[in-house]
Amino acid sequence: MLTTATQIRDLRPGDWPEVARIYAEGIATRNATFETEVPGWEEWNGAHLGEHRFVAEEDGEVLGWIALAPISTRCCYAGVAEISAYVRERARGRGVGATLLEAVVRSTERAGIWTLETGVFPENEPSLALLKRFGFREVGVRERIGQLDGVWRDVVFLERRSEVI
Repeated sequence: MLTTATQIRDLRPGDWPEVARIYAEGIATRNATFETEVPGWEEWNGAHLGEHRFVAEEDGEVLGWIALAPISTRCCYAGVAEISAYVRERARGRGVGATLLEAVVRSTERAGIWTLETGVFPENEPSLALLKRFGFREVGVRERIGQLDGVWRDVVFLERRSEVI
């Protein structure tokens, strides 16, 4: 369980070393992303929206992060974003992911983002369960959509529609 000392705040450039370490832990599981290396700050920063980035912090330690990436540059998709969230290994199962997801849902609802989407490996059952708790629905399975370590992987595609728009 989260403690009262856990805070959700905006992700800042100075958080990058901890954010990158947490991202690397997720990559190492081989069940969180097709990525095999953590990008540098400039690349990561350029690929994610400047708003709707949060970290969960406890006693000065970043426990997890969440951020959004645009799905397209076309103006008709301005209210659609892809969600990414990672939690430090030793903090998993304590509600960090749920707290971050709640923060980003509130933030996007206020900002007029009408659809959040994400792809999750079917083996990542905790992430799938968490997303469904927050109103994400399974749209379908993208079979053999990409290879990781030479193995074709499926991805469950989920989306959440805004409740206020």
